[in-house]
Amino acid sequence: MIHGQHSIADFRETARRRLPRFVFDFIDGGSGTENTLAENRTALDRVRLVGSAPTDISSCSQSVSLFGQRYDRPIIIGPTGLAGAAWPCGDVDLARAASAHNIPFVMSTAATATMEAVAAAGNGAKWFQLYIFKDRAVSKRLVAKARDLGFGALEVTVDNAIPGRRLRDAKNGFSLPFRWSPAKLASLAAHPGWSLRTARAGPPRLEVMAAELGLEKADTIAELMQAQLDPSVDWEDIKWVRDAWDGPLVVKGMLDPGQVAKALEIGVDGLVISNHGGRQLDGAIATIDILPEFRAECGSRLTLLVDSGFRTGSDIARALCLGADAVQVGRATLYALACGGEESVSHALSILGSELNVAQMLMGARTVKDFDQSMVRCRLAPENPEPTATAAAAPRQSGHLSTAAENTHGALPYPAPQASRKREFQASSKTNSERII
Repeated sequence: MIHGQHSIADFRETARRRLPRFVFDFIDGGSGTENTLAENRTALDRVRLVGSAPTDISSCSQSVSLFGQRYDRPIIIGPTGLAGAAWPCGDVDLARAASAHNIPFVMSTAATATMEAVAAAGNGAKWFQLYIFKDRAVSKRLVAKARDLGFGALEVTVDNAIPGRRLRDAKNGFSLPFRWSPAKLASLAAHPGWSLRTARAGPPRLEVMAAELGLEKADTIAELMQAQLDPSVDWEDIKWVRDAWDGPLVVKGMLDPGQVAKALEIGVDGLVISNHGGRQLDGAIATIDILPEFRAECGSRLTLLVDSGFRTGSDIARALCLGADAVQVGRATLYALACGGEESVSHALSILGSELNVAQMLMGARTVKDFDQSMVRCRLAPENPEPTATAAAAPRQSGHLSTAAENTHGALPYPAPQASRKREFQASSKTNSERII
């Protein structure tokens, strides 16, 4: 039952109260000092939205086409491992909620449900997120299975050559299977709802990886991944996946726009600009800051998705203005999942859709394609309010917003936008995002 959640922040607070600390911290935490986790939010807040009135917004649509399929919103539930720790059958509930809202759900290789169970959950689009294992035969079997079960697209995660140092997990002794210490047992007593649900359903298990790798236990999730994932993965491995998969292929975990040329050469269909939600490289750039450079590099030739830190419909509007075709959410729907399973996830998606609708109408964007860089201004960071000549020039060359003089009210400067590149990209008659599955 849903009680009082009116924002993703409300869902996070409810999840914090309802989950044992070691489970909440696994979902909520980042790597190292959690600097990237904080910067994702700070960077989004620097992007300010420009309202446009009067504009006829009596008829608005959030519909978007991705890889030739039409969806109701530019939102995707991205791959999140161990969802069953938040709620029993969590992956299935996420898939069902996505189906009800006609948006894609991306199943993680680290899911706590079988691929068959997720494929059968609702009639909506399911994509599969693939890790490339040291044993390539495992990855090959997963690709074949995804094809046989009707998964519509493949997302290959590439930013995990080494696991980030997730200190909250280390301090809490988070492991699979769960190992019970006096502190954890006390936490169970303090969270009877979660404890009873978990007791009835059984502890979460990485079903896909267990079936393929015969896993029994690991000290931490990071150690499990380090033991199984291959740090030698490069573009030749992506080419191998491209040859094995004839549907839309997306590479997830991109932060370097210089890699775009290689992705185009191999024939990738899309990229997910991602810092893994702040869970890998501590100190990494926020995805909203680097997103315009990716759009400038690829033009209309790639579908660009973005994740890491998106919590509101206004955040989604920011990404659409700066070149994203859609936004993947992860923690947002995990917080909701922990509050009540499928029903709560559905409510969270409705909130995001409503918030996006408010931003869309007040910004004068009748369709998702109407969002562009002219609708935002990017405030400079307080620690560097006056850009140098070099710093001012570099963003213009790489696709960022150009600089402008400080406003008359003494606030931090807001750069004026370049002439919108996005409309130029949309003029192309055929793009990868229109390719039919």
